[in-house]
Amino acid sequence: MEKYICIHGHFYQPPRENAWLEVIEVQDSAHPYHDWNERISAECYGPNGASRILNEDGVIKNIINNYSKISFNYGATLLSWMQENDRETYDAIIEADRESIKNFGGHGSAIAQVYNHIILPLANKRDKETQITWGIRDFIHRFGRLPEGMWLAETAVDIESLELLAKHGIKFTILAPRQAKSIRKIGELMWTGVTTESIDTRRPYTCKLPSGKSIALFFYDGQIAQGVAFDGLLYDGMKFADRLVNSFNEKSDGPQLVHIATDGETYGHHHKHGDMALAFCLDYIERNTRFSLTNYAEFLAKEPPVYEAEIHENSSWSCVHGVERWRNDCGCNSGGKPTWHQKWRKPLRESLDWLRDELATIFEREASKVLKDPWKAREDYINIILERNDDTIRKFLKEHCLKDVEQNHVLRLMEVQRNAMLMYTSCGWFFDEISGIETTQIMQYACRAIQLVSQISETNLEEEFLHRLETAPSNVPSLENGAQIYRKYVLPSKTNLQRVGMHYAVASIFEEDPESFPVFNYTTQNEIFIRKEAGEQRLVLGVTKVRSNVTRSEKKFAFAVIYMGQHNIIGNISLDMEADKFSVMQTQIVKAFEEGRLGDIIGLMQTYFGPEKYTIWQLFQDEKRKVFNLITQQSMNDLEESLRRIYNRDYPLVNALANNDTPIPNAYRTTFEYILNADLVRCFQTEKINIRQVERIMNELSKWKLSIEDAGKVERLGGESIFKELKRIHGEGQTIRRIERLNRLFPLLRDFKINPNLYKTQNLYFEMSVQNREHNGHSAEWIKQFSLLGDNLGVKVE
Repeated sequence: MEKYICIHGHFYQPPRENAWLEVIEVQDSAHPYHDWNERISAECYGPNGASRILNEDGVIKNIINNYSKISFNYGATLLSWMQENDRETYDAIIEADRESIKNFGGHGSAIAQVYNHIILPLANKRDKETQITWGIRDFIHRFGRLPEGMWLAETAVDIESLELLAKHGIKFTILAPRQAKSIRKIGELMWTGVTTESIDTRRPYTCKLPSGKSIALFFYDGQIAQGVAFDGLLYDGMKFADRLVNSFNEKSDGPQLVHIATDGETYGHHHKHGDMALAFCLDYIERNTRFSLTNYAEFLAKEPPVYEAEIHENSSWSCVHGVERWRNDCGCNSGGKPTWHQKWRKPLRESLDWLRDELATIFEREASKVLKDPWKAREDYINIILERNDDTIRKFLKEHCLKDVEQNHVLRLMEVQRNAMLMYTSCGWFFDEISGIETTQIMQYACRAIQLVSQISETNLEEEFLHRLETAPSNVPSLENGAQIYRKYVLPSKTNLQRVGMHYAVASIFEEDPESFPVFNYTTQNEIFIRKEAGEQRLVLGVTKVRSNVTRSEKKFAFAVIYMGQHNIIGNISLDMEADKFSVMQTQIVKAFEEGRLGDIIGLMQTYFGPEKYTIWQLFQDEKRKVFNLITQQSMNDLEESLRRIYNRDYPLVNALANNDTPIPNAYRTTFEYILNADLVRCFQTEKINIRQVERIMNELSKWKLSIEDAGKVERLGGESIFKELKRIHGEGQTIRRIERLNRLFPLLRDFKINPNLYKTQNLYFEMSVQNREHNGHSAEWIKQFSLLGDNLGVKVE
């Protein structure tokens, strides 16, 4: 009997990008990371690309790329974020698929996913088709090959969706065991009803479709998957492996596949170090000759189905009621607030369905005037989304347009449809409350689509949409309903070129090079830019063109901004100021600034621009945070300078107090602790670590019995500095002195219980160890210091 094991990870996060800026704004709930994508990537996605296998002493003995040994899918919208923001992990994922092709008989382990995770059975056929098409095109673009399988969001399935998968060449999909309705051996007449417990998940099934096509179905082992996700099976990699290898049917003579599917985030985010349990499990199975790791495509090629299955239509893996979780108050929720209802789900979906249909009608009417086939154009728009540049846009317009037309008009039409699909991302219905960030996110996409359609057809759908949202009740009494939530949380994010222009004007006060700094997915080009400074006061005036990188629409505006210190900023903007008028204004305002007449400047700005003003509060969230940090840092620098004078002046006095057993005033302790902590942080912000300086500071902290205030910051900066030092050592070869100095750092950190993030350093040390396994050409002292560095890093290559 041939025994195969396959572990599938569904790696996915909902899109979190601001619908207008197309970047994720700061999310404080993800602290110390900028946002949740960044945090989960650090806790899960990255570690699975270089996961540790430990020896009996808890020391790293091997590092493996888990992705190359499992089956996996990544959400397209998540990979697009990762490509820009975590390239190292992104490359590890792509490389893992190439490696898996070698491991598994020419079959890659990556499978595709419907594009932005919409519940296909609740979508119309046209949206189903585009979601599948975009998912396949995105996959080909990234992995360089056709996908053999496709993951359905929440494994939600119906016959029409399977028909479309088969139509587009998809060979298989993965479902939960409860989604199987009945089975029979191919060629037999009688069907046998099955349950979650009775379905044999160790074999593939074929599903014959009304069109005459068929698709293979894999029903994963629900009990083991439950154990991994919720019952602590990842606490011990050996128990995980045992559970898998002991799940074969010893009475069967045929080949068997024990396989599970869970959220990929289980391995590291939901369960800390879950990636290491997975790595240990994979390593154990791989070393055991009685079992073979495989992926679905390889197993299907080796063992075609001999049974066929029927499915429960409109079923899913995370709702026992089918797909009701995404359209009704079915009782399924995340459990955070047991008394809350989800009565908002149905009216929210009905409101979006109404909006989708209205948008489709307008799109078809307007697009038919300029496009050969509007819906074919929508399918091909994925090419621009994947590579948004002049060449792909030019090619798209040439292929699809009936006549010469303004490109921003066509791109707005396409963006209406892109946002109309993004607003169905499943996470918007998954949780407890309509005001949650996932639900307000899909409302953002709806708002963006409404804004775009008003620009191409002068049709305002927002009033009716809000009226419909009033029927979606919130659990929070003060928020009332979906319409109020839309007004409170969605409309403030709404952006146009004018707001982007004002953001640029205000932000340019603080930018060192205002000519080049990007404004998210917009570009700016200055015709005139003047900046004056007088102490902490600053003035900027200019004429700038703002252009959307998405729709290619653009506007030119004049602006003036005065900064009076702290967070006091006043700015004005005009979209129609004539050149002569700007020139006169410029002369008058610059003269008033140079003469220190701030009141006159404000009066002149009101005269030329009118009463509407912009302040720091109009900045986008990240830039606002950046400006506040800059202002705060200036004040903190002044504070540090003052405390450092006291530290330097009174150090001998405090020393004398200590030597004479005289109590030291707390004010001095606070001063010493602040200065020494500032010096310690600075040690790790330089290009090279000054070990002697670190030793001095640590000795002083110990001498005065002081603590490290922000251990997290020191751990982060220390980890980054140690990695830089090892990279330098790696590049310079026989550098005994550098390794010796680096080794001196670790006892100091341990004394203060500082645990720097050594993830990247350990990876590099492991790579160096493999390269230097024979230690050829290295002296005995180098080998000694290098081995000691391995001990300090917790790595020992066997």
